[in-house]
Amino acid sequence: MDKEYFLTKVLSYWSSLIRKVVFCVLRVGPIPTHIAVIMDGNRRYAKRKLLEEGAGHDVGAMALLNLIIYCYELGVKYITAYAFAIDNFRRKPSEVQKIMDLLKECMMVLAKIAKHHPIKVNFAGNLELLNAELRDEARKLMGATAEYSKFVVTICVCYCCTDDIVYSVEKSCREKHYYHSYIGDSHDDKDDDDKDDERHMIKLVDIEKNMYMAVTPDPDILIRTGDEHRLSNFLQWQTCHSLLASLSTDWPEIGVWHLVKVVLDFQQNYDYFVRKKLQRL
Repeated sequence: MDKEYFLTKVLSYWSSLIRKVVFCVLRVGPIPTHIAVIMDGNRRYAKRKLLEEGAGHDVGAMALLNLIIYCYELGVKYITAYAFAIDNFRRKPSEVQKIMDLLKECMMVLAKIAKHHPIKVNFAGNLELLNAELRDEARKLMGATAEYSKFVVTICVCYCCTDDIVYSVEKSCREKHYYHSYIGDSHDDKDDDDKDDERHMIKLVDIEKNMYMAVTPDPDILIRTGDEHRLSNFLQWQTCHSLLASLSTDWPEIGVWHLVKVVLDFQQNYDYFVRKKLQRL
C-alpha cells in the first residue's frame, strides 16, 4: 500500500473520530436549528493562493459540501447558503458562467447524497432568472426530495431580500384580490363589514408565508466569512434575532473548528436569543 495513501486514510479516520467526539460534547448543550451562511472570499482566496480565475469558487463549493456534512452530523436541521445574489449578474460573464456550472455540479452531488440520506433540497429565489436547464434541474431535485424532512439544505440563488419582500407583497395582494373578487362576495353574511375588511387586509403572517424563505424557520446563526460585517441584502427580514458571526477566514478555508466556535458562541448566548424570539411571538 502506498505510504502517502495510508497516511491520508489514517488522518481521515482520526479526524472523523475527533469530530464525532467534539460533536457529542456540543450536543450536551442546545444545538442551533438553522444556520445560514454568506460565502464570501472565494476570489480573494484564489488571488492570495495565486490560483487561476474561478478556482476559488471550486474550493468554495467543496467547503460548502463539507459544511453541509458537518451540520448533518452535528444535528443541525436546516442550513441555508447564499450562493448567488441577483446583483452578481453584474459580474464578468465568465465568472457568472463558472458559478452556474458549479451550481449544476452541486445539484448532481446533492442528488446523489439524497439517494442515501433523507436530505431535502430547496432553491430559494427568483428561479426564472436561471436558464431553462438549470431551472428544470432545480425543480426536479426539489420534487425528488420534497418528502424528506430530517435535514433541509436551502440554496439561495438569484436571491436578495428586497426581491423576496416585493415578491411576497405582490403575491399577498393577488391572493387578497382573488378572495375579494371570487370568494368574499359570495358570502351570505353582508352585515359584518368590519370582519370583511379585516379579511382583505394584508397582515404579517401573509407576508411571511409567501416569501421565498418560508420553506425554513428563521436562522439561529448567520455566518459570514471574509472578515465582512454586512448582510449584503441577505435575510434581513429573517435575522433580526439571529447570532451574527463574522469570520476573518475566507470561505474556502472554513472548517469544522470554525463551526464549533460559532456553535459555542450560540450556546453561551442561548438564553438571550430565546427571550428575544419569545418577545416576537
